[in-house]
Amino acid sequence: MADDDKPGNPSTAQPAGQGGGQRPQTFQGLASLRQAMAAARPMPAAPAPTTSAAAAIDVQPQIDEFGRAYATGKRKNAVARVWIKPGNGAITVNDRESPVYFARPVLRMLINQPFVAANRLGQFDVVCTVKGGGLSGQAGAVRHGISKALTCYEPGLRPLLKSQGFLTRDSRVVERKKYGKAKARRSFQFSKR
Repeated sequence: MADDDKPGNPSTAQPAGQGGGQRPQTFQGLASLRQAMAAARPMPAAPAPTTSAAAAIDVQPQIDEFGRAYATGKRKNAVARVWIKPGNGAITVNDRESPVYFARPVLRMLINQPFVAANRLGQFDVVCTVKGGGLSGQAGAVRHGISKALTCYEPGLRPLLKSQGFLTRDSRVVERKKYGKAKARRSFQFSKR
């Protein structure tokens, strides 16, 4: 096939309305269509800032009269109410120190992850009350609450914590048991005889 016979060659393109079944679109037609649509569209009163940096500047810290930021964290069936304020890094859970309440080192590492990610380890005191679920779910709820409270105290940390997934509430919960089943999906053992 010669170069002149290729379908994309503008020298062989048929004019609009003549044979071929499809009408070729021209840039001139698209440009005039865009201009017509822009003229028909009403102009907005004031353009809103679209950059995340401008949005982060406009957000004010949410701090109470005691200098604390509050947030609620959830994981599985556990709910944690978390207050943070500047301090030396003490974490109190249900009126007990975190090494006493969360005895496993993995759980203590879990609740410190937001501070490590934000490079604020040892700069905030945490007081929280947590109820429901087991220790693993409670640790996840405290981590979620600490992350949300950090964004309330320092709104500029939100993109960093959001990108690492600390602000997302893990929606996985235990599936309910169904009738006719031993558990949520487990069937009773089948006996042929």
